[in-house]
Amino acid sequence: MDVVNAKSLIGTWTLLTRVEVTSDGRRRIDPLLGADPIAYLIYDAAGHFAVQFMRRNRETADGASGYDAYFGRYQLGADGMVTQTIIGALSQGDVGKVVTRRCHIDGIELVIKVETTASDGQPVTRTLRWQRAM
Repeated sequence: MDVVNAKSLIGTWTLLTRVEVTSDGRRRIDPLLGADPIAYLIYDAAGHFAVQFMRRNRETADGASGYDAYFGRYQLGADGMVTQTIIGALSQGDVGKVVTRRCHIDGIELVIKVETTASDGQPVTRTLRWQRAM
């Protein structure tokens, strides 16, 4: 595993897996996005980021159901920690949040871990594995 640096982080990434684990070690499925969502994550050289997630095989006509998106500015620490300031989001409650994520490169994958609260309020550790978009 390698620490993320600016050169390795910048670009467009596609989601491979998004796994949530509860504090007692149980894997759970996010009720909003399902077990296998699709997503893009973009980091640019000027310090902007954007991410969009969608439930695979969405079957609802409701525009926001099964979808999440947010964007803003980021700073990369020397330790591979990425701090994101959310400027805009599908969920109004996320606007203005500042979140820090642990990141590393595992082979050709970007791995992001975050201690967070799931959409139903349960505390979880979320691990996202990304690959560069081709």
